[in-house]
Amino acid sequence: MDRIERIGDVAAIMRDYVENKQTFLTEKTMRVPTESYTDPDQWKAEMELVFKRVPLMLAFTAEMPNPGDYKAMEAVGLPVLITRDKQGQVRAFLNVCSHRGARVAPEGHGNCPRFTCKYHAWTFGQDGKLIGVSEASKFGEIDKPGMGLRELPCQEKAGMIFVVLTPNAPIDVDKFYRGFLEDFEAIDFDKWSYMGSRVIEGANWKIAYDGYLEGYHFASLHPETIFPRTPSNCTHYEGFGPHQRIGFPQHRIAEALKDVPREEWGTQENNGFDFVRIMFPNVSVFIAPEITQVAQLFPGPTPGENRTVLNYLRREPIRDEEDRANVEAAMNFFRDVTYTEDYLIGLEIQKGLESGAHDELTFGRNERGNQYFHEWLNWYLQDDADLPEPEM
Repeated sequence: MDRIERIGDVAAIMRDYVENKQTFLTEKTMRVPTESYTDPDQWKAEMELVFKRVPLMLAFTAEMPNPGDYKAMEAVGLPVLITRDKQGQVRAFLNVCSHRGARVAPEGHGNCPRFTCKYHAWTFGQDGKLIGVSEASKFGEIDKPGMGLRELPCQEKAGMIFVVLTPNAPIDVDKFYRGFLEDFEAIDFDKWSYMGSRVIEGANWKIAYDGYLEGYHFASLHPETIFPRTPSNCTHYEGFGPHQRIGFPQHRIAEALKDVPREEWGTQENNGFDFVRIMFPNVSVFIAPEITQVAQLFPGPTPGENRTVLNYLRREPIRDEEDRANVEAAMNFFRDVTYTEDYLIGLEIQKGLESGAHDELTFGRNERGNQYFHEWLNWYLQDDADLPEPEM
């Protein structure tokens, strides 16, 4: 079954959900220990067995489309430098000088032929090689070829740049995503324009992530923003390995599809239904006609904190100053809604779990996306490739 046909079938299912006031249901509820959100040992295991092993989506082609472009950022407490060399190849490194450990590029975006450490002015090329030592004749003998920046495994695909945060670790983006990236290739995501980002902070990264995985809370938590468009507790789930495509029908799905030939329903995203695409372990993508939000959830320095980068992209570049002002306003609006309507209650939940009031949380049969995420997280934490993988 091809992609369009599969989405069309999902659209038909979601239309029936709305008409019959139903939703995707799994066989049973699932309990998750509250310490999963508070325990320092589990937090450390998540960093080592998940965040430092799997390909993380750290950047977009649209952020650094030209030779010489770079992005310097922090990911899971590690300083990361992503570059595009003269040949157009994307590379990633730990942003740490091999001399005394300072950063060689300030956080943010730029374009330059080389990177110079501000501490002692050692210089590195776009390929990470050490190309210059300040006052080399006075420094002494060094292994110049062996003192480049520490490279990280990196691949670019479907308009996104993926990095494994462990040097010399294997990386196979196609194997990890299992066809999931076809959705982004189909819309030429690599040709989109990057609008900017906003940063918000909240509770444990899984508390925040849980909110992206279900629509059970739309009527109660988003009565004026999401619920007027999208019914509450009416969701469809598909699994692509640990990743998910979550379908949210609109109230008007039957009307929107009424005059569209059945074989074209798979082309009607945002016209009657929407998708949130979940990229395990920490990315949520909502593609909309006006502007697309891509949330990257990074665990903070303690189990009770997360730092979320909300990235915004769209198909066409900025047209003029008025257009730029409208885009800035849209980014601020989505940032404010995400923070005030989702992240603030997440902070309340964090305090509630830390109080010890309950030993477990329960995810209902209607919250399959949350269950599926926690099943896959547990699969990685058990670190046993012979264990059967969760199934949707």
